[in-house]
Amino acid sequence: MIMLVKSDVQQVKQRYGIIGNNPALNRAIDVALQVAPTDLSVLITGESGVGKETFPQIIHQHSPRKHGKYIAVNCGAIPEGTIDSELFGHEKGSFTGALTDRKGYFEEADGGTVFLDEAGELPIPTQARLLRVLETGEFIKVGASKVLKTNVRIVAATNVNLSQAVTEGKFREDLYYRLNMVPIQMPPLRERTDDIVLLFRKFASDCADKYRMPAIRLDDEAKQLLTAYRWPGNVRELKNVTERISIIEESRDITANILRQYLPDLQVEKYPVLVKRDEQKLFNSEREILYQVLFDMRNDVNELKKLVHEIMDGNLPVQVADTAYPNAHPIHSTIQEVEPEEEDETLSLEDVEREMICKALEKHGGKRKNAAADLKISERTLYRKIKEYNLE
Repeated sequence: MIMLVKSDVQQVKQRYGIIGNNPALNRAIDVALQVAPTDLSVLITGESGVGKETFPQIIHQHSPRKHGKYIAVNCGAIPEGTIDSELFGHEKGSFTGALTDRKGYFEEADGGTVFLDEAGELPIPTQARLLRVLETGEFIKVGASKVLKTNVRIVAATNVNLSQAVTEGKFREDLYYRLNMVPIQMPPLRERTDDIVLLFRKFASDCADKYRMPAIRLDDEAKQLLTAYRWPGNVRELKNVTERISIIEESRDITANILRQYLPDLQVEKYPVLVKRDEQKLFNSEREILYQVLFDMRNDVNELKKLVHEIMDGNLPVQVADTAYPNAHPIHSTIQEVEPEEEDETLSLEDVEREMICKALEKHGGKRKNAAADLKISERTLYRKIKEYNLE
């Protein structure tokens, strides 16, 4: 039985172009297949762009209703004043502009499936009417008094936390439980790290076929950056980024530096900047690099003070300095002049950051792109820092 489920899930992936082997994704497909033969209401939850709209189609096509109508409704895109008319229909003259009778989606889809996308955006009055459809299959057109019957399967989706909306009084609790008879949770792309590169290759290949060009390829560091990015827009954002790079970049070999230009800095969880000192280190942000610089500077200061004390205590020969700099004053006399007061070791991160940016800009003659590359940050971050420190 387990092998049969895995086979069915794989067939669904191939049919609907679903890429990935994430366990949570496989579980969502498996639940959709199990609930499809029933008439239970399904609530699909997940962030925007994860691909929720595919699952109502899977449920419909694997149900006894597959020969009936399938109607998808974006509840967030319909004005509040007209959504009742769209869903339940209206009679002629029921409001300004109602020139003829009109069937609503629930009447049109009788015997089929209605997908309510962004169901969390439904107005409270509409929620009450929807609840009646779910409980009894009955509804009344806008401006009418006659009760009509419909036999529809309702699948809803939302990126809103409906349980929280219920607590805040923005969503009816009874409707929430009616819609949520079978919950399907879609994982965000950042939790599907093993699938990200696979999806990139698929989108790159599709774009190459569409525009008759070679597909772009990522080097190892670019793949690392791709999986480190948080992807707030999920699969939809990944597809857009892949297509944008495919069209704009002339080179088909994409490096991390090229990829960074297409990813907003603030959404990178593990920013892969490689800095070589004694060994290779991985930093999460340019701020961590600055912290490391401060830490190293402090260590250098402590090492210098230790060396000075050893010279003063006679543990190191002073002649070493005299040999290197024959015209210099003796080290011990210089030390005695500056030793009494201990310097404050507190260093301002902002001052160091500002100084590093100034030096990089000066080094590259004000060319921000080169300065940004030297600092291992993006041009966008550099522009923000220049404005923040009034360096323009």
